[in-house]
Amino acid sequence: MKRAERLHALSEMLRRSGPRGCTADRLAQEFGVSVRTVKRDLTALENSGAPIWSRPGPGGGYGLVARGTLPPVSLTPVQAVALLAAVSAAPDAPYADLASAGVRKIMDVLDPQTRTKADALTGRVWVNSPPPPLRAVKSALEEAMAEQRVVRIRYTARDGDTTTRDVEPVMFASTNGQWYLIGWCRLRSAMRWFLVSRIEHAAATRIACSGRHLDEIGVPPATARPVNGRGETTEGSGANS
Repeated sequence: MKRAERLHALSEMLRRSGPRGCTADRLAQEFGVSVRTVKRDLTALENSGAPIWSRPGPGGGYGLVARGTLPPVSLTPVQAVALLAAVSAAPDAPYADLASAGVRKIMDVLDPQTRTKADALTGRVWVNSPPPPLRAVKSALEEAMAEQRVVRIRYTARDGDTTTRDVEPVMFASTNGQWYLIGWCRLRSAMRWFLVSRIEHAAATRIACSGRHLDEIGVPPATARPVNGRGETTEGSGANS
């Protein structure tokens, strides 16, 4: 996770913790960084104007002064629950952590009546989804895709063979309930599909991608579509090794 994204996620976690606050140890564990890094991030947030409070000693911690951060949002209870259901059912989707934080922010600023009805309805909508990939892996893949930089992955193929590869990310694609990273594999000198759940380690490098295009992936299935709901995606069949 890039520092700017971590700062945003950190402020959201503090806001959700309410008057209880959150300890530096808990924050460090959540984001996979050191306590020293967390305290440096908290200082950066405070310097940027975030209303952070701190309470020393046993039972102490850090929190965010409650105040509105979004204008009133007009959603029906059903629309609000639809957003929660979609995000909850896809924890392995790209940028799912940021989507979840965004939905929680929307829920927090709903009018009280809508929020009460939505809260009641959420108890009638359950999901049973597989655990998402490691946060560090997802963050590296998401960063590399957004910045269009080569990502170095350790990948175990279906036959059990484990290799380290440099991949130029081109697309995230979901098919048959599983998420793939599709990209130009510099080891194989070909476009490859990598099942995200089989990526054991990932690190975004500083190497810029060479400019691979979506049409290099293949012809998309008739039912494939981009998440913006417009046009056609370029999701085709391919290898994941």
